[in-house]
Amino acid sequence: MREVLAQAAFQLFLERGFERTTVDDIVARAGVGRRSFFRYFPSKEDVVFPDHERCLAEMTEFLAAVDDSDPVGAVCDAARIVLRMYAADPEFSVQRYRLTREVPGLRTYELSVVRRYEQTLAGHLRGRFGADGDGELRAEVIAASVVAAHNNGLRLWLRSGGAGDPEAAVDHALDLVRGVWGRPAGPSPALEKPALPAAGRSGITAGPGDNEVIVMVASKGTPMWRVVQQIEAAVGEG
Repeated sequence: MREVLAQAAFQLFLERGFERTTVDDIVARAGVGRRSFFRYFPSKEDVVFPDHERCLAEMTEFLAAVDDSDPVGAVCDAARIVLRMYAADPEFSVQRYRLTREVPGLRTYELSVVRRYEQTLAGHLRGRFGADGDGELRAEVIAASVVAAHNNGLRLWLRSGGAGDPEAAVDHALDLVRGVWGRPAGPSPALEKPALPAAGRSGITAGPGDNEVIVMVASKGTPMWRVVQQIEAAVGEG
């Protein structure tokens, strides 16, 4: 029934637009009552993302059972569960991507979904690194980096119309994250009471040579979006 409702909704969204489609229109197209719709979806926005609850549950189950010897690798593998969900139905995924780009309310909803994935990854990492001080910071930054890397590769594929192998771009992006953070567990050199840069708030330095290492230093109060932005900028300059 979830699939029937989602298919009916997307047919109408493509024909009439998201804003001009009502729940009554969707249930009429699907041949069911309003009660059936709200049994599966709390709102019209939820029908655009019918598979994320299942995917989030699968990710949570995977992380609960995974070998914790490589926590960074584990959260990277967990992110690939989301990729496989998108890749399983390229046509639907591309349609959804285009629709969310057109409707501001859906972009906001999508950000809340992405944040739930990020919180799930960070929660797993806090269990490995600790929930206090640098352990919590490390967990939050790695989780944000994994999500940013995954979404970068995924959106390249979606913007292409679903052409080619989506795993190639995502694997490349996640390999960058593992290259920076995939070292043995323990205090990160980047977090061991470094001297703050001249600005007194945050900074990034890069080591010489082909195997470049990026070190990010940020005060505890720095917003997470700023941390991720600076990491992405540094990787892009490499």
